[in-house]
Amino acid sequence: MLKNKNILYIVISLAIFVVLALVYNSPIISGKQLLQHDIVQYKGGAKELLDYRAENGKETYWSDAMFGGMPTYQSGSQFRGDIIKKIDDTLNFLPKPANFIFLLFAGFFLLGYVATKNWKYALLGATFFGLSTYFYIIIAAGHNGKVATLTYFAPLLAGILLVYIRKKYILGFIVTALFMGLQIAANHPQMTYYLFLALGFLFLSELVRAATGKTPWKHFFISSGILALAMILGIGMNSQRLLANSEYVKETVRGKQILKSEHNAADNDGMKKQEILNWSYGKLETLNLFIPRAMGGASDEEGSDEMMKKVQELVQENVTSQEEYDQISKGFGGSLTYWGNQPGTSGPAYQGAIVVFLAILGFFFGWKKYRYWILGASVLSVLLAWGSNFMPLSELFIKFVPFYDKFRAPSSILVVVELLFPLIAIIGLYRFFNDDSSTSLRNQNDSTKSMSEEYKQKILIYVTGSVLGITLLLVIFGKNILGFATSNETAYLPPYLLDYLVGERFTMFRIDAIKAMIYVSITALALYFALKKKLSQNIALIVIGLVSLFDLWSVNKRYLNSDNFVDKAFAQTPFVTENSDYLAGKAGDNPLLNDLLSRANMNKTLEEITEKDKTHYRIFNQLLGPFNETNTSYYKASVGGYHAVKLRRYDDLINHYFYAEDSVKSAQIPQILNLLNTKYVVGGTLEQPQVQINPNANGNAWLVSDVKFVNTPNEEIDEIGNIDSKKTAVILKDDQKYFEGKTLAADSTAFVSLTKYQADELEYKTQSKTPQLAVFSEIYYPKGWKMFVDGKEVPYIKADYLLRAVYVPAGTHTIKMIFEPEVIAKGKTISMIAFGLFVLLSLAGIFLLNRKSDKRID
Repeated sequence: MLKNKNILYIVISLAIFVVLALVYNSPIISGKQLLQHDIVQYKGGAKELLDYRAENGKETYWSDAMFGGMPTYQSGSQFRGDIIKKIDDTLNFLPKPANFIFLLFAGFFLLGYVATKNWKYALLGATFFGLSTYFYIIIAAGHNGKVATLTYFAPLLAGILLVYIRKKYILGFIVTALFMGLQIAANHPQMTYYLFLALGFLFLSELVRAATGKTPWKHFFISSGILALAMILGIGMNSQRLLANSEYVKETVRGKQILKSEHNAADNDGMKKQEILNWSYGKLETLNLFIPRAMGGASDEEGSDEMMKKVQELVQENVTSQEEYDQISKGFGGSLTYWGNQPGTSGPAYQGAIVVFLAILGFFFGWKKYRYWILGASVLSVLLAWGSNFMPLSELFIKFVPFYDKFRAPSSILVVVELLFPLIAIIGLYRFFNDDSSTSLRNQNDSTKSMSEEYKQKILIYVTGSVLGITLLLVIFGKNILGFATSNETAYLPPYLLDYLVGERFTMFRIDAIKAMIYVSITALALYFALKKKLSQNIALIVIGLVSLFDLWSVNKRYLNSDNFVDKAFAQTPFVTENSDYLAGKAGDNPLLNDLLSRANMNKTLEEITEKDKTHYRIFNQLLGPFNETNTSYYKASVGGYHAVKLRRYDDLINHYFYAEDSVKSAQIPQILNLLNTKYVVGGTLEQPQVQINPNANGNAWLVSDVKFVNTPNEEIDEIGNIDSKKTAVILKDDQKYFEGKTLAADSTAFVSLTKYQADELEYKTQSKTPQLAVFSEIYYPKGWKMFVDGKEVPYIKADYLLRAVYVPAGTHTIKMIFEPEVIAKGKTISMIAFGLFVLLSLAGIFLLNRKSDKRID
């Protein structure tokens, strides 16, 4: 049981976390809110979903807002009976983004306390982890699902360690099940997947410890069984979202390929290799863990504007011909302030110079039961983060490791290092200060031998000398070792420009490298003097903590600072329709706000379209890049959108026509827009938008009597650009049986009209003297949609590669489509059962603990 004194320290620590979170995000105290790019995009794409929820008091699991229509499982949908999400909402009691930062601190505090049983080291470790720069970068970008998942990394690991290491079976079960459930509820499977790759090393470590007699087999099997049950229940609590997403992902770009090409065969699972390996971390870029601007920081790092002005001056002073200017233009393919291997970046995965230094010491000082699996998981994470820069391992994982090919941006696996380095750092630090009696070792149940003062001093000096020496060599010879220029720049830029860029970049690097040396030196001196009893342990920890806090805080402020916080009106309603002097004054020189204001005329145009025309149709907006914006979706259904997990067939359509290098395919885009019921096309400029009405749009549905059967999906997608889709439907031969016993005949007077529209329910009226095939400008999705003709459910098929179609007999009929995914109801039942079992087992465990406690008192 915790002593009263420790409870007080824990409460004080939590209060410190609240203060740190609020102080870092101090603008929220004055009523400002964080403006995040991805959340602005979310607000646009989720507008129909949010309006439906507000108006109907229930959820729609389908929305037509983006990409012609798609399930909302990954776009903000809520699930009935989702108790675990309600617990998550309770824990996130602070305003965003202070809520995330508090939970990062608090979660690691629990982990640190489990590992060291000492609140001081837990508190120190919490600041190491909670101030990792990557977290602040993704908060600024709006990757809320990702950071929410990361907040539960540490407490989940704490629960596992409680069972495996501390043998606290009941408490470990409760913590593991709860935080497993919370992590999955945060809904970022990629982050959870990476964590479990690391946990595989912990499992292997415990297996080896059992096999070598370090721990009893009985304990290993009991622990593994308890943890397996806890994780199953945690997963079960999320059955609705997991089952829905599992069903959905099969039909998306993360599922099977449909089209055959030189890059992939049909039925290949997952994304293309190039898509998977985008944003691979460079090998030398890994230095960013220790030196934030080893590769320049962010693509638009502070100072990039001044550098661009200087570059322009140099070009104007030196260029004498258009040919020379064109040559220079080829050299500028990326950023002036980032020269790493990734296409671009919002900042480095900086772990902290002190944290990395202490982690290295931790691999010498830490208990064996921690250091080997942490080292293995960390090394694997770094190698996988290299992605295309270390193809043998990446190829191996893509081909043979299940689900690895479902995820892109391998650099993000460095979140594992950002969890494990602070952990091994405080474990090593704890043993450095407290390994002076057999009690500590006996409590840890570890065979690690006690360390002498001489050994500690030797390792401290060797590691400090190596770290400082290597850093000094980089400061002196960095230009030759790191280059500070991309291969493209070296090939095309003249010497005067290249020398300027290399000089500026080297200065950026050198400043951060020297800072790292200073921070490491202070830490090493604090440890040395504490070892020599000239400095108390507490003072040494305070010095280390304050210097690390200053280091990480100051770097993080480069990427998440007061500029990211804006007036509440902007954050809540980012789709402004006027650019007044008042708003311009509020925006000041904030680039995020000025970008929003620059869209005001376009938004006003979209608003006017939707106010004048209340019917159901789609808009093709060319002003911002149709497939990378949700401004349009905020006002009306869009041909485009912004989402990482699009339906596969729609993504194929985009790539095949809208991104085609073939001029013939590009010329067929109007036919595709007609299929998608594109009534309006917005062009011109942001300042002066121009609206074109498309008179050839097919409408919400149309009747055809001619069917063209094709043999392959490739033929199918090709043909929809060639046919007159108002008269002919392209059908894959797989669906030819659907027409057995059915006849189709032309009728020039036949019509079909939409009589009711809401996101998950559409109703049509048809009239024809002959049997027809009704084709709907609604995206085909094989799960959840039910088709009714005159109240009787009937089968329907896919037409024109990605639309829905149904056979309609002659006469007048009512057709209804309803989206009622069975997976939601099924998932709700399983979720409730899993949560109920968790509560019952937890209460039973607590009852048993109290009984044992009472017996000891008796």
